[in-house]
Amino acid sequence: MAIPLQKIYGSDWHSMKKIIRIGSRGSPLALLQAKEVCARIIAKNPSLSREAEFEIVPIQTSGDWTPGQKEISFRDAGSNKELFTKEIEQALLSDTIDMAVHSMKDVASRLPNELEIAAMLDRADPRDALMLREAKSLADLPQGAVFGTSSLRRQAQILALRPDLKIVPLRGNIETRLRKLEEGKIDATMLAAASLVRLGMKEKATAIFETDAMTPAAGQGALGIEIKSGANDIRALVSSVNAPETFTCVEAERAFLRKLDGSCHTPIGAFAWYSAPDMIRLEGLAAKPDGSYVLKLEAEGPAKEAEQLGASLGETFRSKLTPSFWRSCE
Repeated sequence: MAIPLQKIYGSDWHSMKKIIRIGSRGSPLALLQAKEVCARIIAKNPSLSREAEFEIVPIQTSGDWTPGQKEISFRDAGSNKELFTKEIEQALLSDTIDMAVHSMKDVASRLPNELEIAAMLDRADPRDALMLREAKSLADLPQGAVFGTSSLRRQAQILALRPDLKIVPLRGNIETRLRKLEEGKIDATMLAAASLVRLGMKEKATAIFETDAMTPAAGQGALGIEIKSGANDIRALVSSVNAPETFTCVEAERAFLRKLDGSCHTPIGAFAWYSAPDMIRLEGLAAKPDGSYVLKLEAEGPAKEAEQLGASLGETFRSKLTPSFWRSCE
């Protein structure tokens, strides 16, 4: 439903053109995602382009990799997911920007006080894409082949299938990682299928893992819009592009992640989908980084109780995971 600007900004809205600032990471993919959100909002509010201007504000985050940095995993660096959003959220809190666009898989399970995810676009492909330099399949990779990834979730699931592979950290944006693959620095890697689709590179994927074979990260494929909790004008605007089913499923996944205190140090995956009009099913995964132990469980419940479903499945996992499991993730 279109949101009248006069209702949002008051009686003097026509005397000036509102500047709406969207914060984003500066990678080509992140900027493309911010532009997509902008286009969706304008499409839902046709008069907006005449009454307001959008400005996309690229923000360097602590999690962004540069060529001068070493190839080091987030676990070895002692980093958490907050590194991908911290500076952007600081800009929100200081009113430097009005909203932020994030890949939900990069958003920490607990947000800073005063901030909230106000909307999510309809989910793109949530699956993981396998990228191989010469081999035709994962099974065709030679013994000891080099697999590049900085995701412990992907590492654990790949090693569970191919424990002989050598895992090395791989950082950088999508283009940088694909270049390293083409240059032969690695033999294989894995990327989010949604990222390849958005960049028009899906044909570069050797294979796509179904979600029951490779559990995605919580929120993978979903774009979220973060705002200040008191910004009711911005909330009214972004709510016009919210996809309720995506929001509900990701809410369940993130509740599961929160219950396990998921971070970049623990291989955890979660994926929820509608199993019936008012029901969702949630698959959770927890694994040791070396792939020697993988626990997968599912739960089902009413969509209106998505957060409770995720928390309950997380509690089930905690009851089954031994102290040795948690030590392996330290």
